[in-house]
Amino acid sequence: MILPIYIYGQPVLRKVSEDITADYPDLKQLISDMWETLAESEGIGLAAPQIGRDIRLVVIDLDPLAEDMPEYKGFRQVYINAHIVEYDETNTSTSEEGCLSLPAIHEKVTRPTRIRVQWMDEDFVAHDEWVEGYLARVMQHEFDHLDAKMFIDRISPLRRQLIKSKLKALTQGRYRCGYRTKPVKR
Repeated sequence: MILPIYIYGQPVLRKVSEDITADYPDLKQLISDMWETLAESEGIGLAAPQIGRDIRLVVIDLDPLAEDMPEYKGFRQVYINAHIVEYDETNTSTSEEGCLSLPAIHEKVTRPTRIRVQWMDEDFVAHDEWVEGYLARVMQHEFDHLDAKMFIDRISPLRRQLIKSKLKALTQGRYRCGYRTKPVKR
């Protein structure tokens, strides 16, 4: 089932998410719904808060980028109880980011190019690994959602001021996008 994407201003996007256990109700169906929602919205990552759930669950699909980044051919991964435990600040990169919860807003964000993450897969097998490159950026963006952050929190105060009217429009339901959304109730 395609779920609505929660838009900037929804309280769940500013709530720190909780770890879950393998007996979380209807987890397999929720993951399936998240994959379907991600595909419909043409995104590459979706965190549970973006569909109204304050749990530490993320799906990432980099396969659509395989033409330009062949190393991601077939890459689809579920991340449960994901935490970034270490940032390698030696190298950073700045790249434009967008977000399904912030339609039509794109800003340059600087992030470390290498991070250490701990997470569980769909079978609740634990993983602890260093990740680098584009996947590290996507993970940081999505895992930020689990910690009540959004990419706009990582831009300069000046840039934030310059997009203030766009953010206000989102909270007022004044936006257009090609996927199902759940705007803030007025």
